[in-house]
Amino acid sequence: MSVTDRPVPSHDRIARAAFPRRRVLQAGLAAAAGAAVLQTTAPAEAAMRREGWIRSRIARMSVEQQVGQLFVMRVYGNDATASDNRNMNEYGVASPAEIVAKYHLGGVIYFAWADNLPTPAAGARLSNGLQRAALAAPGKVAVPLTISTDQETGIVARMPDPATVFPGAMALGAGRDPELTYDTYEITGAELRAVGVNNDYAPLGDVNVNPANPVIGVRSFSADPALVAELLVAGVNGLQSQQVSATAKHFPGHGDTDVDSHTGFPVIHHTREEWETIDAPPFRAAVEAGIDAIMTAHINVPALDPSGDPATLSKPIITDILRGELGFTGVVVTDSLGMAGVREKYGDAEVAIRAVEAGVDQLLNTPAADVQYNAVLDAVRSGRISRRRLDESLVRILGMKYDRGLHRDPFVDESAVDEIVGNATHKARAQEIADQTITLLRDDADLVPLPAGEVLVTGYGDTTTVNLAASLSDHGHPAQAFVTGSSPSQTLINSAVTRSAAAAVTVVLTYGADTNTAQQQLLQALRDAGRKVVVVAVRNPYDIAGLGDTPTYLATYSWLSVSTEALAKVLAGEIPAAGRLPVSIPSQADPDTELFGFGAGMDN
Repeated sequence: MSVTDRPVPSHDRIARAAFPRRRVLQAGLAAAAGAAVLQTTAPAEAAMRREGWIRSRIARMSVEQQVGQLFVMRVYGNDATASDNRNMNEYGVASPAEIVAKYHLGGVIYFAWADNLPTPAAGARLSNGLQRAALAAPGKVAVPLTISTDQETGIVARMPDPATVFPGAMALGAGRDPELTYDTYEITGAELRAVGVNNDYAPLGDVNVNPANPVIGVRSFSADPALVAELLVAGVNGLQSQQVSATAKHFPGHGDTDVDSHTGFPVIHHTREEWETIDAPPFRAAVEAGIDAIMTAHINVPALDPSGDPATLSKPIITDILRGELGFTGVVVTDSLGMAGVREKYGDAEVAIRAVEAGVDQLLNTPAADVQYNAVLDAVRSGRISRRRLDESLVRILGMKYDRGLHRDPFVDESAVDEIVGNATHKARAQEIADQTITLLRDDADLVPLPAGEVLVTGYGDTTTVNLAASLSDHGHPAQAFVTGSSPSQTLINSAVTRSAAAAVTVVLTYGADTNTAQQQLLQALRDAGRKVVVVAVRNPYDIAGLGDTPTYLATYSWLSVSTEALAKVLAGEIPAAGRLPVSIPSQADPDTELFGFGAGMDN
């Protein structure tokens, strides 16, 4: 079912009275006239209220407060008023609330490593504390915070246990059903909003056409632009149905690179025509669907801007293409300004100024807060950044906050967190979704479903191997786990071969085995010993390209618990391997030759 075809629940049912025909006609005409008036006046009145709220706050802000709205910074700790030395070292003030006040912040981003979300309840308390700080800072006009995080689902997720776990974007691409994607992000949105997060840096609009991509991979829905566009829209609608702003990333498209922009400066060599065909369609679809925000990429795309600047700092890309050609009127946020891809060419102060000049609205996770805040403030005071340009960003930022209801009530009910986050209904639906995503690409050995007898689970992942062994045992296939890791030594390989002698079949979990010789040697040693082997790629599906003629091969796109449980069901023959490959897998010897094409997959 298409997302746009989802039924809209109706809570108002009108009982029709048995009027004479003339009275029915008169009533119908009156109702039609009334509806016409409402249709023309209600939206206009709502737009005026929105405009009034935005303009009144901008007019009453000092320039320091206005500039502060452009910044989305990290804070350390999960108590808004508690001191933390990390805050003092980085910002010169001790508590998260003091950081909000010092920079008049427009937003905060949560990270697990910053101890913002040790538990859902702690996250909710922090969110309420930060919102109180934003609304009560001395002399500050009352503007609530954008509170953001990267809850992409799958392998990039910040929410702590017991938050609902999903298999991730590429698994959803394998599932092929927009309803699965809508439900994933609808539930994710509900759980984020319960802890006070009102802006999710997800879903990805990147089209992963490069198997060697070190930073995107399974975070992308697919290598097919049309499928990425369809599922991106479904994810946007799911998040925003829960009053959480969605953010498509990473514009203009990070799917064809072999460099990680966290540590380097990728160059995308697509022609303008290739960009229009491959990279642009998902972002165009997201804009048309009414997405709130789009995140920039720290990549160089010479066909779009020959200056050599990263897209984050490129006016031709952000203003001319994203806003002018794609018609995006929402918030543009940078990827983290601490990443190497945006810091190689200019200093931190100049990066912040140039991002605003390019058309960016929000500056995310600034690595030098004092330097970058004061640089933008000085640029506004000097006229390098005009008041009109600043005003454009403020209208967009405040408009997003208004549209998500933060002007009415930015606070969350802390007593309701446990009822929402990770509840049984959410988790059951997540498992149903994961059950539709496992892809069986080859079974020449006829090992799926598994034969009777003991199973050895070995290879990558301490938790993953143990979880899969336990799940297989629960589903009638007694299993033992033996972890060899991502780069097994010869001693571990020998031990795995020895242990596998007592097993009817050995399940080998791989992670990046297409380029990892140690994992390849493990598999070869098991096959040389005559073992029956089932290979499962638990991240990127491309592993088989380096594994020769492996006879039985599956892809899960995730090592998370819902994926291992779904895999166990498939291996036990309880459910079909319903997923279909959302990318193609090229031969390593000849990249123009496909080992498996887009849509490949077989039933067990």
